Amino acid sequence: MAREKVLFNRKTEEYRVHVDDANSGMSLATIVNELASSLLNEGDDLVVLCIGTDRCTGDALGPLIGTRLQNSGLSHVYVYGTLENPVHATNLQETLDLLRLRHKQSLVIAIDACLGRIDNVGCIMIGKGPLKPGAGVNKDLPAVGDLFITGIVNVGGFMDYLVLQNTRLYLITRLADVIAEGLIHGLANLKWRRRASHV
Repeated sequence: MAREKVLFNRKTEEYRVHVDDANSGMSLATIVNELASSLLNEGDDLVVLCIGTDRCTGDALGPLIGTRLQNSGLSHVYVYGTLENPVHATNLQETLDLLRLRHKQSLVIAIDACLGRIDNVGCIMIGKGPLKPGAGVNKDLPAVGDLFITGIVNVGGFMDYLVLQNTRLYLITRLADVIAEGLIHGLANLKWRRRASHV
C-alpha cells in the first residue's frame, strides 16, 4: 500500500514525512523552505543545531546530520553538533550560551532523535516552535529552536536509554540522509523577509 507523502497535523501544527516515502528528501526540502522563509528576517543568521551523541546509536542522528551539512558547502548556514564536536546533554546549555553570544539575531533549526509509537518509527516530524531534547529519556534540558525536526528512531515507553542503544544503525543513516538532503535543498535558496520599518 502506498504511503501518503506528507501529513499535516492541524492540532500540533507539524508535518510528517516517512523516510521510506518516494522523494521524501525533496518533500522535506519544500517544507523546510516554506517554514524557514516564513520566519527568517533580513539580517538573521541561519543556525542549525544538531543534538545528540555518537556514543549511542539511536542518539547519533543529530551529529550525523550536522556532519553532512558541514560538508555540503552551504556557506550561509552555521552548523553546531557534528560527529567531531557533538552537542549533547552535558554541553547543551554551554552551546546555547555561545549561540546567544555569536548569533544575536538568528533563526535556529533544532534537530534531535526521539522515540515514539511502533507505527511511527521512521517518521520525520517538522514544525514551528522549540524542541525539548532529552524528553524521551527523562532528561530535563532547555527547550531550543524556532523550528524543530525530529526523527523517530525506535519505540519508546520502557527502558528508553537501552532502546536507543540498540537502535539499528541502518535506520539512523537512512533518516540522516533524508533529513540532510531536505535541509541542503530546502535551505539553499531561502528568501529573507525585510524587517518592518518603525515610524
